[in-house]
Amino acid sequence: MSAPLGLIPWPTAVEPRGGEVPLAAVRVVSPDPSRWPALAAELLGPLGVVVGTAPCDGGVSAVAVELRLEASGAGDESYTLDVRDDGVTVTAPGEVGLLHGLRTLRQLVTPRLTAPTVVVRDAPRYRWRGLTLDVARHWFGPATLRRVVDLAGAYKLRLLHLHLTDDQGWRIAVPSHPELTERSGVTQVGGRVPPGERGWLTAAEFRELQEYAAVRFVEIVPEIDVPGHTNAATHACGALLPDGEPTPAYGGIDVGFSRLWADNPATAPWMRDVLGDVAAMTVGRYVHVGGDEALTLEAEEYARLVRIAVEAVRAAGKTPVAWQEAAAAEVGPGAVLQYWDPRTDAAPFARAAAAGARFVVSPAPHAYLDLKYDAAHPIGQDWIGHVDLRDTYDWEPAQAVPGVAPEAVEGVAAALWTETIATDADLFSMLLPRLPALAEVAWTAPAGRDWDAFRERIAPHARVWDAEGWAYHPTRQVDWP
Repeated sequence: MSAPLGLIPWPTAVEPRGGEVPLAAVRVVSPDPSRWPALAAELLGPLGVVVGTAPCDGGVSAVAVELRLEASGAGDESYTLDVRDDGVTVTAPGEVGLLHGLRTLRQLVTPRLTAPTVVVRDAPRYRWRGLTLDVARHWFGPATLRRVVDLAGAYKLRLLHLHLTDDQGWRIAVPSHPELTERSGVTQVGGRVPPGERGWLTAAEFRELQEYAAVRFVEIVPEIDVPGHTNAATHACGALLPDGEPTPAYGGIDVGFSRLWADNPATAPWMRDVLGDVAAMTVGRYVHVGGDEALTLEAEEYARLVRIAVEAVRAAGKTPVAWQEAAAAEVGPGAVLQYWDPRTDAAPFARAAAAGARFVVSPAPHAYLDLKYDAAHPIGQDWIGHVDLRDTYDWEPAQAVPGVAPEAVEGVAAALWTETIATDADLFSMLLPRLPALAEVAWTAPAGRDWDAFRERIAPHARVWDAEGWAYHPTRQVDWP
């Protein structure tokens, strides 16, 4: 597959016309003039394109960019982008498709502020295309999370799953249990969050983040991790312990040592309170209940606790999501299981799929973006090896979970854990350039993917990352400009 255009993810069909159109200034014609010019300016402005003036300063004529909503048999995310000598048209059955078309137009803009004339017809392979981001090990505040939303959206990802609680910290205010953030909101790996930072999202900040993301068609999925990874909870709520004594704060990076107790009278009410509160605060469809690495729990007690969490989420009107270990707890039809560790027994996954569970695939050897690029990389982990750009790109989601049929795969998610990641520069350099590769795996059918073409297409994206202030790792697998 030739790749003359730097489009990521690669579209369903691309028909070059052989010309180009100037885009130094554009005028947006849209169903909602109060909204779309601002979004177009947000997308194209960092590249130097002036949006919304005609003629603009200096007498330059503005090219019309017309956004059209038209009913069709395709899904809302489908779109057609038509770049002609006399203007640009994006046609889609839904507003999210219009935004995808604008994002594709952004990738066509050259350093000369032109775009090649072309017709792009496009639709995604999977509905769930996401990123899991750990803000519990190291705290990243609302401003950084908005930048992550922007990056995820730029590559047409639709879900940002926030790992909000773990042994090291608790990152969301819960009305029924304010002590969780009062005691565990300021702790993280190595000690405490930096001076001057709160260390958690207030209810208002969580709502504002969801609103910001929704405008960009990104859905926030909160995670409260139970029944393991709970030291921040037991540090704040001593009643969760059999002896009633809070655990010490934890600033290390070991896993598997913390737990809840099913027979403790405080446990089930606490889980229902917390998950009910978080579900009530969540605009989107999903609440993630964790379920991973509860290594000190026996199977029966683990299953009881996971079912309490899943039932609490369902009772609150949301769809439960859990890590792959929860497959053994019989989470029921409609639940979403996130597959991550290929070293485990696959039999429970087949049984869960047969019972109606869906799978989001995040296999660590391909999708864990906290793993080092190579042995010399200064940050990251290597517990299952290294993950360079080609490792992120060359794999097939439909075949990722042993014993699970392709039709049970809901989608694909990258994951970034922050045990070793403490700054924005660290965070973005671990996401880039690997997150766009995962985005293409999630969007583009196998016949449209080609490693040699991808490594050529991604190189010019560094110009946009520089314009946005997104740090990246210049892996040697790409010839960067």
